[in-house]
Amino acid sequence: VRQSKMDFFCKLGYGKQDICKVLKNLGQEALEDDVLKELIRMGSKPQALENQAQPSQLKLVARGSCSTTPGLKWLGEDGSDSSDSLRPIVIDGSNVAMSHGNKEVFSCWGIQLAVDWFRERGHTYIKVFVPLWRKEPPRQDSPIADQHILEELEKQSVLVYTPSRKVKGKRVVCYDDRYIVKVAYEKDGVIVSNDHYRDLQNENPEWKWFIEQRLLMYSFVSNRFMPPDDPLGRHGPTLSNFLSKKPVLPEKKWQPCPYGKKCTYGNKCKFYHPERQHQAQLSVADELRAKTKVPLALGKEEERCQCS
Repeated sequence: VRQSKMDFFCKLGYGKQDICKVLKNLGQEALEDDVLKELIRMGSKPQALENQAQPSQLKLVARGSCSTTPGLKWLGEDGSDSSDSLRPIVIDGSNVAMSHGNKEVFSCWGIQLAVDWFRERGHTYIKVFVPLWRKEPPRQDSPIADQHILEELEKQSVLVYTPSRKVKGKRVVCYDDRYIVKVAYEKDGVIVSNDHYRDLQNENPEWKWFIEQRLLMYSFVSNRFMPPDDPLGRHGPTLSNFLSKKPVLPEKKWQPCPYGKKCTYGNKCKFYHPERQHQAQLSVADELRAKTKVPLALGKEEERCQCS
């Protein structure tokens, strides 16, 4: 009898030592149910469950399953790789440099300030477009300041020169704005410029929507690059949501009542009253609707249970 019980509980996955202890305490004639209860009470687990409980380095999750281990998180959910959740940045280099130079000097330092601002936020894809002829020595009609910054950004694979050449002594320049909009559109990123690109909006209807929704304007305040906190207006997204692929909705905050304790609206008041924390903030009509809905819902659930 003892051996048959040992074999039975061994097949269930319990250890021989735990089984021997229980049989010794309860006796050889103990029922299987009693032995099982005692094993569970002792905290003994089948070996299969113990192996599952041990954290494994790599766990395969069935397709379509939403369950994930606490140690493994999708990229972007935690702060480990925020670059995947941030939009690519395409900077209109000429526009930024001329804005920083008060439309008189092509200030390369302004480009560096803009690039540093996005780098500090965690953006990894940053491209700056500048016409190729800006590599040439500065002239009186087109002065350039801190030209060495362009070389450094080019080495970092941040700055891209749009093509230009000379034909019979005249400079032929490709339209750099088209490069900027095209790359930003293909990458589903953000255009950093104070230009509205109206000619390109009329050229392509898809570009028109993209420029309207993804254009980030800016200002320079005491050598500080400052984009607006509300890029699409007061009722649009915040700057952090505008620059991220997965916008975070703000939590609803109750606005405190301007009348405070002197308010005479009672439960009908739509504002927040801290002194009425334990009272319902619903109106009388909403309270009546809620009370009438609850019994009906309970009745339907009871009917479903009886049918089943």
